Amino acid sequence: MQKKIDFRSDTVTMPTADMISAMMMAKVGDDVYGEDETVAELENKLSVLFNMEAGLFCPSGTMTNQIAIKCFTQPMDEVICDQTAHVYRYEGGGIAFHSSASVRLLNGPRGILTPEMIAPEINEDNIHYPNSSLVVLENTVNKGGGACYTLEQIAPIAELCRSRGLKVHLDGARIFNALVRTGDQAGDYGQYFDGISICLSKGLGAPVGSVLLGTKATIRQAKKIRKAFGGGMRQAGFLAAAGIYALDHHVTRLAEDHLHAQLLADALEEAVFVESVMPVETNIVIFKIAAGYTAAGILDSLNTSGILCGAFGPDTLRFVTHLNTDAGQIARAIQLIKELKP
Repeated sequence: MQKKIDFRSDTVTMPTADMISAMMMAKVGDDVYGEDETVAELENKLSVLFNMEAGLFCPSGTMTNQIAIKCFTQPMDEVICDQTAHVYRYEGGGIAFHSSASVRLLNGPRGILTPEMIAPEINEDNIHYPNSSLVVLENTVNKGGGACYTLEQIAPIAELCRSRGLKVHLDGARIFNALVRTGDQAGDYGQYFDGISICLSKGLGAPVGSVLLGTKATIRQAKKIRKAFGGGMRQAGFLAAAGIYALDHHVTRLAEDHLHAQLLADALEEAVFVESVMPVETNIVIFKIAAGYTAAGILDSLNTSGILCGAFGPDTLRFVTHLNTDAGQIARAIQLIKELKP
């Protein structure tokens, strides 16, 4: 029996043999004491790459995002983001729980915001209103089907925020997918953001970890918040080594995932059970189920046929291509989609 093709997420990837070897050879120490040189190497590698001053290794992107929000807000402040944003929808109400901040939700096309959307939502100084202190962008936008910001779109948002005294944080869970797609350079990002969260366990295929980037002062504060959140790790260099390996070997290959996603989207466009497919830019394919079918029913039919994917709303499903979905599996998935009779 053939193994099922797993499109549920790019978080399901397994470390490669070479990555495991790099992990086992890592030089480690107690990172809470600042003695793990492999963690320090990873943090420095990413801070240099994105032209930021310092970095902090954490277990997850949710933690790096929530630490950044805590750094950049005070209780009774307000965070501005898109209504699809991961920091709002998928981080357990962390903005309210950790930072006692409210959220101003915008509705950008496929989650992409513009200065024109943000400017009128920045509160004036008035005792009746929360203080607008932070804008969060997500690149790529998960619920936007992997839609990308370009630096040309980011620059005027950053300029607006600086002129109005707001900080800007990037949820860069899939930032390398965006860089591969747009051709923008990572080093040009640092000038626009006060914080950047870089996830290593999605498209890059590392088993664990995200890094928060910022100024040295921000990262000093972030390290204390990480401690309070329970996120300090000891001999974490074994995990950091996987991130270093991923950065050195798994970035350019993301273009394959993007191609595979487009091939799947083309097949789904022809499927009788699909009403529409979001435009594909990177490695995420979101499709709406046609009338007469249900998302739950199609999910079960795909599962039975040998394809795992995820529900992404009452009438939508999501495929995500990744390191462990090769060309042969994509071809087999396309054939299964064509043959599916739900």
